[in-house]
Amino acid sequence: MIKAIYLQLGATIIIVLIAGLLVGTRGAISAGLAGIACILPSAWFALRLKAVSKRPGTSLPAQFFIGEFIKVAATIGLLAVAIKLYPDMHWPSLLIGMAVVLQASFFAFWKKS
Repeated sequence: MIKAIYLQLGATIIIVLIAGLLVGTRGAISAGLAGIACILPSAWFALRLKAVSKRPGTSLPAQFFIGEFIKVAATIGLLAVAIKLYPDMHWPSLLIGMAVVLQASFFAFWKKS
């Protein structure tokens, strides 16, 4: 799980640089906010699953689904806060940045070690 977070962080850095080159500061900030809104809940979820898996007698499937629900709600909440606090949002950069960052975690499953 931690490898997926690192891949999301790397994808965020790359997409911020690309958006900065193509759109400017406004695009870079928008893509960066999308990346942060995706990475923070994912990192919390990974750390929570790691901590829960060490406790004996816990239902891991139930904890997984509860954590996943909280992660999705936190991502939506962070996006709402970002949109509210940064009124000069460049929507294509935000949406493309979010799509790239969310898909980056799937590359973690391609490499075994």
